[in-house]
Amino acid sequence: MTSKPGIFVGKGEQEQILRLDYANRHGLIAGATGTGKTVTLQVLAEGFSRYGVPVFMADVKGDLAGLSRVGTPKAALTDRAESLGIADYQFQRYPTVFWDLFGEQGHPIRTTISDMGPLLLSRMLELNETQEGVLNVAFKVADDQGLLLLDLKDLRSVLNFVADNASALTAEYGTVRKVSVGAILRRLLVLQQQGGELFFGEPALKLSDLMRTDSNGHGFINILAADKLMQYPKLYATFMLWLVSELFEELPEIGDPEKPRLVFFFDEAHLLFEDAPKVLIDKVELVARLIRSKGIGIYFISQNPLDIPEDILGQLGNRVQHALRAYTPRDQKAVRAAAETFRTNPKLDTARAITELGVGEALISTLEDQGVPGVVHRIRICPPTSRIGPISPEERQSTTAESPFGPKYDRMIDRESAYEVLMARASQEEEGEVKEAPEYEPYERPHAPPREPSRIPRTRTSNRQTVVEAFAKSVVRSIGSSLGRKIVRGILGSIFKGS
Repeated sequence: MTSKPGIFVGKGEQEQILRLDYANRHGLIAGATGTGKTVTLQVLAEGFSRYGVPVFMADVKGDLAGLSRVGTPKAALTDRAESLGIADYQFQRYPTVFWDLFGEQGHPIRTTISDMGPLLLSRMLELNETQEGVLNVAFKVADDQGLLLLDLKDLRSVLNFVADNASALTAEYGTVRKVSVGAILRRLLVLQQQGGELFFGEPALKLSDLMRTDSNGHGFINILAADKLMQYPKLYATFMLWLVSELFEELPEIGDPEKPRLVFFFDEAHLLFEDAPKVLIDKVELVARLIRSKGIGIYFISQNPLDIPEDILGQLGNRVQHALRAYTPRDQKAVRAAAETFRTNPKLDTARAITELGVGEALISTLEDQGVPGVVHRIRICPPTSRIGPISPEERQSTTAESPFGPKYDRMIDRESAYEVLMARASQEEEGEVKEAPEYEPYERPHAPPREPSRIPRTRTSNRQTVVEAFAKSVVRSIGSSLGRKIVRGILGSIFKGS
């Protein structure tokens, strides 16, 4: 037994504790449907919250919302607590904030197109290599010119400008084919119909709002309503990856803290890696390896450990394995793979135990002194103290009404950005003169120095020039100017916010 503080997960021959000082070294929770993964998630979320560690998790089935309510006394729960030696088992609720990309079951979560970046947006839109290249050109033009890409109409306006002025921009940015722009615009239309218009815009989510504690020092449990979101798996996977990317880019390194700053649970993790190009998987692997030094723990939840790429699986030091069934050759391979990832316990046939586990049982291995994985143990999972299962719409509404974030996020704003600037410039061109660009409001992000506004020289156009031709020439003339500070993008393409 260690004296280090940690979360009591369950007990077999001995108690199993997830140490807080190693909780940022990531983890895996795996098992077939109906074997108890959700309750394990609930127990871990409760434990982190009690120790003042905020949590972010997606609620795919609506079952995790019960964390916001006091548990319902049941004989099965109290009996299990007694059998595990939990002397002070008491039901309670935990500070909870509900979020929803669609704004229906919680506060809206938004980000800007510019913050998402071309790499993740290409993944979301399922673009091919050529189309991704064109999207990169559009972002580069906008970045160089200080055009804010906040929402979908901003991106559409820049894409249309790039297509209309492809020949004028070729020398600086390379060839742009209008057919590729058309394909991207059609994908944007599909994304808009899926609810993307609600996700992209302002006010954008501030990560500090996910990392708060209540007056009792308990970490807030941030729950993303994902039942509707799961109908659009690419949107879900890209959003979750964007959030990890933002945490990585924005937070300073702190090494191995006494407890994590935030624990991030990535449910349905197979969606992240399904059909993903190798370049993206490599970057995810790099972020997962480096983000732990920023105090962030990432826990992947999946039915099958084979869903996680091997290089990433090797970084998941804390593991909870629920039952797997070995009906098919692939199932049998998954059982063997899961067994081989544990440190051997001579008293336990790991592969056989995986197929025999009952609901609420699991195999567990957590990191011990010096970060060494402990031997695998078979345990019964500790019962949660909050409610198991969903809550009513009225209860959800009540919790959301108590949240301090309603006034901040519930109302969308639409400030001047690329769409408005391009429309204004086009209007000026129609009057026969290119005027100075307006002073752009800096794109405020932590640790990022403000960008000086780029300016377009005052010049008179020829009557033979179209509006877009004249504007395109002024844009090309200003490219490479010492005026303005170019945006720097991080590993996954989001705006770099480090010092």
